Formats: sequence, structure tokens, C-alpha cells
Amino acid sequence: MMQRGYAIELSLAFLVLAACVSGTNVAWAAQDSWIGPAPTGSAYPAGEATRRFNAIAQNIKQRAQIKDRQAEAFHNEAMILDTDRDPLDVVLRRTTALLNDIARAPKAPNMKGMARELAGLRTQARTADVQARRAIFDQVCHLRRKVAFSNPLLDFDEILVLKRQLPGYNHMCDQYYGFAQSPGGGLYVISDVFGKTPEIRSVLADSVVANGRLKGQMISGGPKRKWKVRYDGMGGVSGDETEGGSFLSPDLSFDGKRISFAYVECEGDRKHRYHTDHTLGHWTEERCYHIFSVGIDGKNLRMLTDGTWNEFDPCFMPSGRIAFISERRGGYLRCGRVCPTYTLFDMAADGSGISCLSYHETNEWHPSVSHDGMIVWTRWDYVDRHGVTAHMPWITTPDGRDPRAVHGNYALRSKRPDMETDPRSIPGSHKIVAVAAPHHGHSLGSLVIIDPRAEDDDLMAPVERLTPETGFPESQAKGALNYGQPWPLSENYYICSYEPTGGSPSSRQYGIYLVDVFGNKELIYRDPAIACQSPIPVKNRPVPPVLPEMSERLAKEQSDEATVGVANVYLSSQPLPQGTKIKALRIYQVFPLSVASARVTHATGCQIPQAKDSINLTRAVLGTVPVEEDGSAHFTVPARKELFFQILDEKGLAVTSMRSGTHFQPGERTMCQGCHEPKNGAPITSSHSTPMAMKRAPSRPTPDVEGTNPLSYPLLVQPVLDQYCVKCHAEDREKKAPPLDSTIVRTSTGSYMNPKTAYYTSYLSLAPEFGFYDYGGKNWEDPKWYRTTPGEFGAKASKLYALLQNDHYGVELPPDAMRRITVWLDSCSPFYGVYEKEGGLAQLRGEVAVPTLQ
Repeated sequence: MMQRGYAIELSLAFLVLAACVSGTNVAWAAQDSWIGPAPTGSAYPAGEATRRFNAIAQNIKQRAQIKDRQAEAFHNEAMILDTDRDPLDVVLRRTTALLNDIARAPKAPNMKGMARELAGLRTQARTADVQARRAIFDQVCHLRRKVAFSNPLLDFDEILVLKRQLPGYNHMCDQYYGFAQSPGGGLYVISDVFGKTPEIRSVLADSVVANGRLKGQMISGGPKRKWKVRYDGMGGVSGDETEGGSFLSPDLSFDGKRISFAYVECEGDRKHRYHTDHTLGHWTEERCYHIFSVGIDGKNLRMLTDGTWNEFDPCFMPSGRIAFISERRGGYLRCGRVCPTYTLFDMAADGSGISCLSYHETNEWHPSVSHDGMIVWTRWDYVDRHGVTAHMPWITTPDGRDPRAVHGNYALRSKRPDMETDPRSIPGSHKIVAVAAPHHGHSLGSLVIIDPRAEDDDLMAPVERLTPETGFPESQAKGALNYGQPWPLSENYYICSYEPTGGSPSSRQYGIYLVDVFGNKELIYRDPAIACQSPIPVKNRPVPPVLPEMSERLAKEQSDEATVGVANVYLSSQPLPQGTKIKALRIYQVFPLSVASARVTHATGCQIPQAKDSINLTRAVLGTVPVEEDGSAHFTVPARKELFFQILDEKGLAVTSMRSGTHFQPGERTMCQGCHEPKNGAPITSSHSTPMAMKRAPSRPTPDVEGTNPLSYPLLVQPVLDQYCVKCHAEDREKKAPPLDSTIVRTSTGSYMNPKTAYYTSYLSLAPEFGFYDYGGKNWEDPKWYRTTPGEFGAKASKLYALLQNDHYGVELPPDAMRRITVWLDSCSPFYGVYEKEGGLAQLRGEVAVPTLQ
């Protein structure tokens, strides 16, 4: 310990000189002010038995609520049983299960001595004396620590730990904006972590950035204090002028030698930058998280990304590249406020060759690598759906091809977590561990285990509760932000961040714990002054296979197209109406929200009720392609765009429509079994031979009529009304015929954010009562709230189409005019197809407008 203190004195002397040279807050960098208390190792932590006693006592009070989750629990020992009288009964039962499990493990140590000690304590526990039982509880906890730390899975001596001040704003998106952070913390390694003489060291105590804008500087969490920083969720920050920065989301290379992490300087301009130039970000460089890498020994600290975008969640890939999350895609979230979107990217290990892996229009989080070399990450996917649903794990190839939901994309909200974050493959298992987290909160909650091979019933079939004492935050009662960032050692054992108490995130003391499926929790390290998160064992790990690049995304010359095949559109989890004949497939492009949702100047049209908390997506019809008699299709699509599809019947009417987005890489070739087919099924064709469409060249989409790209009511629908409807309706006003002219009226149509918007009179006469924009479903408990019901969508479900088909005063629209009406109805009856004020004014004048972000 004296040697370590001497080293700190030397580094402080060095820093005084460095600060004079660089003139920044680097004087705090190596003071190790955030190292905090010494880790306890195998010694029992002071006060921990009382914390565990109180937490279990609280669980016993909640016995009835926890019992409701029993059928979903991964292991019954983690429950509160009817026979549990007090915390001693619980800890005895769970310690017994732990000891027995370790004793059965390969390379298990001799557990007989601990088994005898536990048997003796069980005998003592026959007493009914309350004080005696409390004392025995402490003894069992001490024994349990010895049992837990004898686990042969703990075959590492060091753990990497992140310390950070949790941001005060509770939202899944805002939690990762550098703009919203308070300084503090850093990267630390605990050595001899389960032994008798553990120590903690700062990885970056003596590190100097070797390149980039911060070359020659040191990065740190600043002085050991809590700052008063207030972020309002609307692009505004106020409070203290701070010193130091904030760290986030470390990852460790497979050989255990190099760390990648995110860091924000927490200084500079505090104003959000509003514009629609999506080659630029929305913050000053000093207020954005950027990605760095450094050796586990603190050497060779390098800045990998920089700019006016937040970038975080780096993930080492088997190929040597690094996947990460970035705002470079552009766009904003659609449910209010001022929140730029961030999605999945990757880059070379030196920060060069940055490439977009996901062209999704909404936020994404937490990439990791599956055992088979795929990327598993969390995506927020809600086309024409409510914004607090569908933040679930997805999977994609390392080059961004074929993104697909692992499960739960259409789950009933009250039956499932709002979010499943930090997904990570479990060693020795095909399953995934994740955090059941809230929408309006941080990525913390209850731990769950996901079985990708289980049938996805939109309920809990693929999900089991690893920590059933903690409910799902926000989506279910009695949820809490107790757990975070689980690192799996096996299906039964995990290292994670844990805090048993309630209160706001800023008041919680998250520590690093060893937890198991039996309900035991053993403290490894806690710093009372700051949250400890993201634990990673420092050791060699098996490297998953390197999957080959099958797209042209990194080529010097890239195609702007991809090729898609569908084996059988009739294969669907939502059966089509009997006798339906599909003749074509319609391709839509979804446009990301290009302006902050708090600053939208016009609604896009009637609000979709199932998406009532968000701005309706604007869209464009890119064209249609034929579907063969056997239900197969083969066609090209533009690369690097967010798309969705509809299938059309003989009349050109949509039978059903996706409420999910997808995208394709340049040169990608992808095959789908059907239209949201059961994921565990096999392709079905009439002859079980090559689908007919795959025997020919891919079809190129046939563009649709004027006013569909992007959608524009003034160009698509009003010309039909002017030619066939306006005159008669004007003459029959005494019969209360609705006016169908293009007089401009400013009003609200109940849209989210509710801005008064300029519409044509005809739109207000038709869309609210006769158009289609309501997918059906009464509430959260109705599957129609989430999925499209085939045959009950678009023109087929609208009053206007039925009216025009039923001899409307002898008016018979020609095919081209009827097509314009049905395409509009199949597109959820919008008025505008752009978000920007200037584009909206152009469309109002009957001009073509081009979205600034595609």
C-alpha cells in the first residue's frame, strides 16, 4: 500500500506539470479521487448482512406479489416460499441450493467442511428467539460468501469496473446523451478480487491521449464531488460549471488486454444545435460521448471517434472491428422533446472505416456478440405503434445484413418488460440474459433470461425471470431499478450492478455483485460516493467465428441496391382471409423525423390512435413488384433506407401491412420465408421446390402515381376530387354534402404535440370520418393494438372505399383515380409526407417536396 501511495505522489507531480502545459482540467486526472474504499475480497463487507436482511424482509412483505410471478421464475429457490418465516429461512434455503450446485460442478473444490458448517447452523436455526435468529442469519451470510467464492467459474483474478454519476433525467434515450451527464468516476480494475488482499487501481491514472483533438491531455472524472447539473429533456442544461468528464459502457477485448469505452468532457457550449443538415450533429464536441481505447495496463490511450455526435457502447467484434452506437444516422425520436436518434455502426480498431450497420429511424442500444458471431442489440421498433412498446433484442450479421427481432416485437405491454436491454449470450447456453428496464428510466430493472428457440407467443413464453423478487419497472406494478449490466458466467451465475433500495437513481449506491439463480447476492465492491457498473472479468474469452462480409458496404464501389426474395407471402403468423389471392407487394420507405419533435410545425395528418404518443411517420411508396402464383417474390430494393412492405390482392388493395421497419446493405441478398411467418417454421411452397420467383431475375419496383413519393395529399388525392367530386358536392351543400375543395383551414386533428396545421377542407371532410388510420384494438391488452389484422386494414377497412364501391350517386372513378384513393387509404390517410416547415409549405402549394433526411 505504501508503494501505491508513492506512485500516486509521483503521478500527481507529473500532473501539475501536465496541467501547466495543456491548461485543462487534467489536474484531476491521476489524483485517484474516485478510487474510493478498498475492496473487501473474501472478508465479509461491513454492514452488508444488515442490507441483505432488510432487503429479504421487504421481499417477505411482498410475498403475495412475488408469488404471482412464480410460473415465470427461472428457479424456484429465488422465490419467497410459503414456508419462509423470516430472512433466516430464506438465506438457509438459498445457501443450501448454492452449495449443492457448486458441489456438482466440474472441478468443484471439496465442499464437505462448508456443508457440515451449514448443517450446524441449520440446527441452531430451530430456535424461535428473534435475536438469536438474527445472529444466525449473519453467520450464514459469512458462510455463504465462502461458498460463493469457491465457485470454479470464478477462474479470474481481476474485474474491470466502471464508476459514473447516474444522470438525473429518467428516460431510456436521454440517459446516454453526453449533454445530460455530471462528471465523476472512471475505469478501474479490482485485483485479487475474491482473495484476501484485493486492491483497486485506476486504469487511466497516468494515461495521456496519444492522438486526435485531445492529444497530450489526460481524461478523468474530475474532483470527487457531486455536481448540481439539470437537464430538462428539451435540449437545455443548467446548473454548476463542472470539472472533469463522465465515462460510459466499457468493453474488453477477447484476449483481455484492451478496453474500449466512451467518455464525454462535460464542458463547452450548453445549447442544442437545431438544423436539418444531417451531415452534422446537434451538440458541441465537448458535450458528446466519444469512443476511446486503452490497454488494460493504461498504456496507449487512443481517441477513436470525435465530432458533434454522441457515440458509445463499443463492442469488440471477432473480426477486429468495433461495433458501437452513434447519432450519425440522423433524426430525432418522435414522442416529444429534443432527443436525437442513435443507431448501430461499426469501425476499424483504429477508428477508421466508420460504417452504418442500421438505418433504423429510432434509437438502438447495447450491442454484444453472440456465440455464433452475430450482433445482438436492443432496437426500438414501432412503425404505427405506441412509443413505449417494442424495445427488444434484435440480431444481425456483423456487416448489418438481415436484422430480425429475437422475440417480443409485438408483445402485450402489461405482460412483458417495456425494454430488454444489455442482451448478452450466456456461456455454455443458447440463451440470452438481459435487463427488464423501463421506457421512462435508466437501463436498470430486473434480470431475465431469454430463450430464442422458444415459441414467441407475444407473452412470456421465451422469457423467464432470473430475479423474480423485482417486478418489471413501469410496465408492471412494484417494478424497481435494482439490477443492471449482467455479465453471465453460466446460466446459473452472473456478475452485475445491483442496488436493493428504492429512491431516485442519483440516491442509489449501485455496487458490483455476484448473483445466482437461487436468489443469493454477494457484494464484490461498492463505492458509497458513486455508482459502480458494467463489471467485466479480466480474462481470455473464446472468440466467436468471424462471419464473412456478404455486402458491399466497405467496397470502394458500392451498389445502391439489395436483392430480396420471399418464399411464400401466404406463410404468416396472422392468417390471411380465406380465398385471398396476393398479386403484388408494395414497398414503402419510412422517413426518420428530421426536426426535433418538440419543434414540429405541422402534423402529418390524423393521429393513429395506437401510436397516440408519437408523431406519425411520414412515408413514400417506392413501387410495387409482382407476386407469383405460389406466393413467391423476387425483387430489388434501395439500400441504406428504412423500408416496410404490404401485400396486395387482385384489385391492388393492401391485405395487410408491416408495423415494423427493416433495411438492407449495399449488394445484400436476403431471403424471407413469408410475411412475419412463425420464426421456427420452414419455407412452404406448393411443390417444396424452388419458388417460382427465384427462377427468374429480380423484379424492379414499378413506381406509383404522382404524389406517392413522398406521400402528398395535395398531389395524390385532391386532383381526383377536383375532377370528379368538387362540383357536385358544392352544388349539394343544402343536402349536407361535405365540401371537397382545396380551401386551406388551420386546425388540429388530434395529433401528437397537437400543433394547429394547415389542411385542405377536403382532407378534413374525408380523412377523420371516411379515411383509414385506426388499426383497431381497444387498449394494451388487445393484440390488434400491436399487429395488423389481415383484411381489416387500409382501403378494405375504410368507409370511403366502401362508399365509392356502392354506386355513389352514379359516380364511377376510372382505375387511375381509384388507385390514387386506395393508395392514400392504404398509407393511413396522411396529408403531409415531410416533417420540415419548408417542405410542408411546398406540399400545401401542390409542389413536390424532398425530405431532408432519408
